[in-house]
Order: sequence, then C-alpha cells, then structure tokens
Amino acid sequence: MILSHIWGIYTHPKKEWQIIADRHESFVNSLAHTLFISIIPAVCAYYSSVHIGWSIGAGERIFLSADSALAMAIIMYGGLVGGIIALGLMAHWMAHEFGAEPSHVQAIEVSAYTATPLYMVGFATLYPELWFIMCVGLLGIAYSVYMLYSGVPIVMGIDEDRGFIYASSLVTVGLCFLVSMLGFTVFAWSSGIGPSFVH
Repeated sequence: MILSHIWGIYTHPKKEWQIIADRHESFVNSLAHTLFISIIPAVCAYYSSVHIGWSIGAGERIFLSADSALAMAIIMYGGLVGGIIALGLMAHWMAHEFGAEPSHVQAIEVSAYTATPLYMVGFATLYPELWFIMCVGLLGIAYSVYMLYSGVPIVMGIDEDRGFIYASSLVTVGLCFLVSMLGFTVFAWSSGIGPSFVH
C-alpha cells in the first residue's frame, strides 16, 4: 500500500525502516509512494496561492492567478518527483564506494521515505504565513535528516560508522540539488517565466 509506512515513519522510525528493508517493495510501490507524497506540497501550495493568499509580513495577502499557480504547481511536482529519483540514483552510485551493493529500488526507498517528512510539510502551506511555514519546514528538514541517518545502515547495509559519512554525503548532495533548483527558479524568473499576481 502507498500509505502503509507513513504512520510508522513518525511513531517508530527504526522499526519501520526494518520493515521496509525486510519487504523490499517493488519499484512500482516506491514510485507510487513518491508520486503520492510529491503531490501534497504542489496541491496545497496551489490552493493557498489562489484561494487563501500568502502573507509575508505586514501588508495585503499575495495571490496568484489560477493559471500561473497551476503552471508553478506542475513544475513543482515534477521537480519534487525528479529530486527523489535523482537522489536515489546518486545514493545507489555512492553506496558502491562504501562497500555496499544495494539495488536501485533500495536506494529509491531510502530517498523516498527520507523525503516523506519534508514533503508532508506541504500541509503547512494551507496556513500560508511565512514564519509558520519556515518553522514547520525546519522541523521537517530535521526529521528527514534523522530518517536518513537512521535508515541508511538498515536499508543500505552500511555499518553505522561508514553509514554516518555516507548519509552526510547524501545530505550534501541533497543541498546541492536544492541550491540548483533555486538557481534555476531565479534564472526562470529573470527570463520572464514567473508567477502572475492578482490583486
């Protein structure tokens, strides 16, 4: 089931990682989980941008046109799905340097279930206050990093000492992906491909 691990990720993460490792789900199941959790921030951000309006401090709320918000949500969705798959492929490639031989599915599992807490932060955009989303976002990042460090030894078969270095390397790669996406966004906006605001 797509949602079968989400509750366990929050209530007993190490035990849930062991269940994930024991089951070795198919690529289809891992991809279905990825497609599902990636749609949460995209849909919630779309709804809040069009119907609630964003507050970034003093002043009126900021709204986007429905067409502009939809285009941005689709791009966001593609980026979120692509980010998980790209990180999974990088995790698979890096694992060989640490003496492990995981399958591509195991690497995607680590990437997808690690990203789950961060992507669930998308629900916070339904209360689109910048300070609130930043606070919840920091919690989501912290828990995702914890999930990565706790899951790598179990799923990837890397001992804890080397697993710490491996997980730290993956965090660095993830941050590089994030900075690249932000850079692409700035480039797109400066090229005239940006949001359309309504008053």
